[in-house]
Amino acid sequence: MSRYSRQEILTEIGPHGQGMLGDAHVAVIGLGGLGSAAALYLAGAGIGQLSLVDGDRVELSNLQRQIVHNEARIGENKARSAAQQLGALNSSTQIEVIEQRADDAALSALASTCDVLLDCSDNFPTRHAINRACVSQRTALVSGAAIRWEGQLMVLQPGRAGAPCYACVFRGDGEAAESCEQAGVLGPLVGTIGSLQALETIKLLTGQATSGVLHTFDARTTNWRKWTVPADPACPVCQNH
Repeated sequence: MSRYSRQEILTEIGPHGQGMLGDAHVAVIGLGGLGSAAALYLAGAGIGQLSLVDGDRVELSNLQRQIVHNEARIGENKARSAAQQLGALNSSTQIEVIEQRADDAALSALASTCDVLLDCSDNFPTRHAINRACVSQRTALVSGAAIRWEGQLMVLQPGRAGAPCYACVFRGDGEAAESCEQAGVLGPLVGTIGSLQALETIKLLTGQATSGVLHTFDARTTNWRKWTVPADPACPVCQNH
């Protein structure tokens, strides 16, 4: 009671909502900048089980923004590095470490067992693979992205009438899109978006989510914009389900 008292006191959460968080299984795909902030806040909030998926290793250049890692873990797998920090933060959260890049088979299997998947990846092919898995299993998806000074956030709930999926908004695999390595990114920006991914996940699990809205953030002006996104009747992904 003492550990979660500050959020249990909220009317919208309460003991019942805290119990729902404790029963939840959430997967974080990518333990970079977005995943660092999201995973830390989810573990702190008392999520019962976290699956961490990442096949990359910690590098010195990551530490400017990937705050779940540290200098002592350079060269270590990112999912395993993050698990050490999360376990130290909350020993009650069960942590599963998946040291591999997220492919279709692994993502589909994960989506079938999870309540929510967080897309904290850094490339469009992986984002579309995560979306396909969530659509096929009707698993809620919290998508985040950040590059340069711009961020975006979207909550998707496949299977609901009229609900869009990620491919309704972003067509193609985006293989030619810029990366943070090429274009740069500000550290606190990914922390902002990752923290909001954790927030939206908590809202999803406690029945308070608003889905199908694309939020974009300009860190230079601190301005937000949002668009309500309908399902695309010609979407090659979700319209087949």
